Amino acid sequence: MLRRTRRKLMISLFGPPEPTLLERLKDSVSKTRSELSARVEQLLTGDRPVDPELLKQLESALLSADLGVRTTKEVLVALRQQVNEHKLEEPGALKRELKNQILKILTAPAAAQPNSDAADGRPADEPRVLFVVGVNGTGKTTTIGKLTSRLKKEGATVILCAADTFRAAAIEQLEIWARRSGVEMIKQKPGADPSAVVFDALTAARARHADVVIVDTAGRLHTKSNLMAELDKMKRTAAKVIPGAPHDVLLVLDATTGQNGLNQAREFWSHAAVTGIVLTKLDGTAKGGIVVAIARELNLPIRFVGTGEKIDDLVPFDAQTYVNSLFD
Repeated sequence: MLRRTRRKLMISLFGPPEPTLLERLKDSVSKTRSELSARVEQLLTGDRPVDPELLKQLESALLSADLGVRTTKEVLVALRQQVNEHKLEEPGALKRELKNQILKILTAPAAAQPNSDAADGRPADEPRVLFVVGVNGTGKTTTIGKLTSRLKKEGATVILCAADTFRAAAIEQLEIWARRSGVEMIKQKPGADPSAVVFDALTAARARHADVVIVDTAGRLHTKSNLMAELDKMKRTAAKVIPGAPHDVLLVLDATTGQNGLNQAREFWSHAAVTGIVLTKLDGTAKGGIVVAIARELNLPIRFVGTGEKIDDLVPFDAQTYVNSLFD
């Protein structure tokens, strides 16, 4: 029974969303679609020639959606090459190839990630450990609550670890989410050593044969080296208790911050060995192209997208649906 549950857990973390969730993912990019799709449709509809001026205008449209300079230039280089080889001679073909290029960028990081329990070096009877990191205000604790609810509904036994001991309110907020989902939470007093809380939580998870432990870390400013050092200490502690832990480090980013979110991702990637991104508030921005920039520049997969405030508003990211939603 335990292994069956863990197989379901891997589907939740790495597999595509259920068909009923695809529409919610489409809805979450509606603002970006209205901004980008309208401009692309205007450019790539009709019989106008595919020439340097058209490509220049297309580049401007992609930049306005926050794909970033580096990612946009790479896409345009690939498109120009095919135009020069007379493979893209009409706007419709150019649009299809644009979608293909963006899809290729989005699927590459996910393909490089492990997709089985055996791949993370963890014995089959050990809990899977997830660290959730990010700066204050991105929706980190709310994301943990939503992920917990999702895993609990799939049959996984989840334990929450309140390792954000710097803010008393953080412990209280996480406790509210634990009660909502009916899961156990391990905590200590505010100001306690976060690594000690991690040790307690992972020890308890092993004793209770839990499937997964989700560790809430402090809302660290990515420029604070001492807090990053504390995160390193927590990771070392986790590895001593459970082999290979943490098995995933999910970075929660606010999509409305655009390129600043990408800068945050770079810092966490270099210090915290981030394995995936949870993008919140995507439904509140017209700059949804940041999804593509993160995937390309950091080679990190987008795991989930926050689509609202309710406990079920956490949708597994699906690259094909995202690309189709942007342009169709």
